[in-house]
Amino acid sequence: MPADILVSESVTGPALSGLAQEFGLVADADLWRAPEQLRAALAGCRALIVRNQTRVDAALIAAAPRLEIIGRAGAGLDNVDLAAATAAGIVVASTPDQNSISVAELAIGFMFALARHIPAANQDTHGGGWARQRFMGLELNGKTLGVVGIGRIGFLTALRARALGMRIIAHDEYVSPDAITVSETHAELVGLDELLQRADFISCHTPLTPATRGMFNYERFSRMKPTAFFLNLARGEVVNEADLARALADQKLAGAALDVREKEPPGASPLNALPNVILTPHIAAFTREAQARVVTAVCADVGSVLRGGAAKNFANFARPRRKADGKPAHS
Repeated sequence: MPADILVSESVTGPALSGLAQEFGLVADADLWRAPEQLRAALAGCRALIVRNQTRVDAALIAAAPRLEIIGRAGAGLDNVDLAAATAAGIVVASTPDQNSISVAELAIGFMFALARHIPAANQDTHGGGWARQRFMGLELNGKTLGVVGIGRIGFLTALRARALGMRIIAHDEYVSPDAITVSETHAELVGLDELLQRADFISCHTPLTPATRGMFNYERFSRMKPTAFFLNLARGEVVNEADLARALADQKLAGAALDVREKEPPGASPLNALPNVILTPHIAAFTREAQARVVTAVCADVGSVLRGGAAKNFANFARPRRKADGKPAHS
């Protein structure tokens, strides 16, 4: 059976197996590393399923004249050229909400880990230590959480933090004071500078845009309390990592936790040697529950489109707008 669906990254689960029984499907978890092979493999396919590593740019889209849908197993579309796909009449579908709970839970976990020195205390005790006084920590109760970007994930993080007795302040240029994400969390909407100056913990949940790229730099870290902690579970490129390392060395803030990096995998970094930094390999959405929801949702949309139906979680339009010859339809 010729391949209808190409999966260029690690995507597994019963829903994908179900697609493979109905359509021709080729899955290669490392194909994203070989752009020329990827283009060749995609040439005759009707669907492409990716995570966040495959660069679905205009050139790749142009090399796939039969492509009807691009399914992104995850939230965010910064690795997909949405404009090029839309111009070609290709449906772009993602899973914007399916992993939100898992990301929010990791944000809370990061706050506990930073406040109570859990990674360092664990490592020291494994080595035979018993340094109780060295690992004096902080309570989250009564502290102020600053949420930068109070969309779905920021909202769920703020809800959980409020249940722990934290005060919530938020910065989001696209949210009004009467938005449910604000009212339900009793958040105070403030400017970014005020948030940086007041928050004990700052959790970043902004999408990557030209305006947010590198927004957390040395100047902004310097406006934080020297006792404050910074968390990034959004996109690595919103943080200037060299500036973060410098700010930590200069004691402009107390610590940080990063699940996402400017470059992934990041390789050598001055952050690696800092004891007050928690680094995880982009695992916020990697829980069994979230991944089951993500894979099920993206496979449902791919299957529906290939059967002539509509996608539910689309970013541009629900049905492909290509003619039989692969050219964009203008109707």
